[in-house]
Amino acid sequence: MALALRVLCLAHSSGSLGRWPQERRRLLRLCCRSRLQSGQTTNYSTQEQESTSTATKAPPQIKRNVASEITSVGKVIYEASWDAKNSKNLGSQVKTGTTGEIVVRTATTPSSGTPKENQNKDKDDEKDKEQEQPKSKREQMRDNVQEYIFTRYFNYVKNYDKVLEKNFPKAMQLYRVFFEGVKDFFADMKRFLKISRIANHAPQGIRALNRQELELYMQMPRDMMKVAPALIGCSLPMVGYAFFPLVFWYPRIFLTPHFWTEPQRIEFQKYYTKRRLQCNKSVLRCLQAKLKQVEGHHKYAEFEAILGQLGSGTHPTPEALISVKDIFAEGPYSLLGMSRKHVKCLVKMHGLPNSLFKRHRLHEHAFLVHFMDMAITREGGVHNLSLASLRYSCCLRGLNPDGLSAEEMIDWLRKWVKVSTSIQGEHITLFLHLPVLLGYNHPNNWKTIYCNKTP
Repeated sequence: MALALRVLCLAHSSGSLGRWPQERRRLLRLCCRSRLQSGQTTNYSTQEQESTSTATKAPPQIKRNVASEITSVGKVIYEASWDAKNSKNLGSQVKTGTTGEIVVRTATTPSSGTPKENQNKDKDDEKDKEQEQPKSKREQMRDNVQEYIFTRYFNYVKNYDKVLEKNFPKAMQLYRVFFEGVKDFFADMKRFLKISRIANHAPQGIRALNRQELELYMQMPRDMMKVAPALIGCSLPMVGYAFFPLVFWYPRIFLTPHFWTEPQRIEFQKYYTKRRLQCNKSVLRCLQAKLKQVEGHHKYAEFEAILGQLGSGTHPTPEALISVKDIFAEGPYSLLGMSRKHVKCLVKMHGLPNSLFKRHRLHEHAFLVHFMDMAITREGGVHNLSLASLRYSCCLRGLNPDGLSAEEMIDWLRKWVKVSTSIQGEHITLFLHLPVLLGYNHPNNWKTIYCNKTP
């Protein structure tokens, strides 16, 4: 309005009344602009007043950082080493505040916390205990009955072997012998598989094995074939009840030394030794029958003298046997030149299983025992063997060790090893006849054959 009056005064002072329509239009424009400016200022003021009033009426909204809250709670649970027993304490430690923020109260030890904090903690524990509902009498009785039944059952299971041993002593003894035998058998079988890998993949082959490994490598396949029907029959669902007593009724036929008791081992060893020694005479007769076929050999006279010594009750020296080794390299005394009867008698004399490939069995057995003799010399000689090893070595080579002293067994084994380590592969049949050439007239073998009755 002030601007309009000012314009009007200027117009009168100038005296230009002819220009009034133009000035009137200008005046209207100015008035409209002033009104618009005043309206905007009033709007701005009202909006500010409304915002201030709403701010006083409602509190501002606080945005919650959910990720930080979750990580803080996880950190508390990790530091408190969560378990089933502390779940309730952790539940009381994590609480939410009134403003939406999570309030975490960490567990403090009584020594590190203040008295007020300890009192608050005790109050919270009391509240938790009050919140826990006590079990009813019915639930307590059920828990007591379950605990009593389970404790009695577990005690009965623990002492079940004692109950069976009291009521069935012989059956429990057989069960324990069978159980221990299975453990020993599978332990030896694992060792055999390991030794087989060494023998097959080592650069030296079987020569890389020591004496004990060679003994296991030779004996374990026979034991596995022998005990396999017993283990399979006892594991069958219905057949096992009838097969198990049958196996222990005839342990010598169905079982191996792993399952034998000490008296049974002594008895069965005598039986097998005697059965082998009874074949010595038939082998000697086969040697004498083929003597005329080697008359043209340059060692014929020496070998004839050796057979004469065996017939007169004495034994040849190791040097005499080594001197006639060439007579076994070819002709009727070679492995391929021997008759079927001669081969069959040798298989029985060495205690080998009766199979179709008898010559192959003899060849394999001879080389294994030969490698054992070489291992004995590598390990320091015969005198370093234990008493049990001496007995086993003598029994394996055709001498009954019962009643012999350690010195007598060592002396006989030294003669055997001397001949064994002095021959080559073409003299393998000389090695196969050593039980007769060195032990036919031994007093202990004669006592075993002719003084004891066959069991």
